Amino acid sequence: MLVLEVDSDKRRISLGLKQAQRNPWEEFAEKHPVGTKVTGEVKNATEFGLFIGLDGDVDGMVHMSDIAWGLSGEDALALHRKGEQVDAVVLDVDIEKERISLGMKQLEKGAPSAEGAAGGGSLKRNEVVTVTVLEVRDGGLEVQVGDDGATGFIKRSDLGRDRDEQRPDRFQVGSKVDAMVIGFDRSKKPNFSIKARQIHEEKEAVAQFGSSDSGASLGDILGEALKAKKD
Repeated sequence: MLVLEVDSDKRRISLGLKQAQRNPWEEFAEKHPVGTKVTGEVKNATEFGLFIGLDGDVDGMVHMSDIAWGLSGEDALALHRKGEQVDAVVLDVDIEKERISLGMKQLEKGAPSAEGAAGGGSLKRNEVVTVTVLEVRDGGLEVQVGDDGATGFIKRSDLGRDRDEQRPDRFQVGSKVDAMVIGFDRSKKPNFSIKARQIHEEKEAVAQFGSSDSGASLGDILGEALKAKKD
């Protein structure tokens, strides 16, 4: 402990335990300089971004504009849930303000010029394509576009909006599924998301067939969209 004050008249000594310990943000900055890749748990999601729990019992924030390339902030936020493990890179550490800024899209080294580059072929971000499952893993699915197109990955958290949909074992090798291109990894291989495709389709359906404010449920709106698609 650190002696903070000695009051002789009152025979009182004030001690501080916090003052004797190192500043956790300063310690984090020393161990994780700008550009360092970190892994943490999503502690909370706000309208501005994601709060990530980091080493040293400190939190970092990923602003919604730094979550993913090619998606609006709202759509990018919708891709992640509390309790999910995510990778990010340290963008800035402000020790005085006790603030750590993180970025997730910065790990996509090919973005945004990776579109059309080797590995991704002619794929574009936000494009919806049909992929075939090549391998089922605990962390997600290895997939391929068409019979000889680009191969990529669908993370477990991107297999569906609902938690019970985020099970790789509900898919089989050889099965086909529609997914949206959400980015490219360091080797410029595409990353796909079924969840992003679902969110995009729901927004389109609401815009075309009316909002739930008009009295129609989301199920009614999606039903009308599906009927129109079949017709």
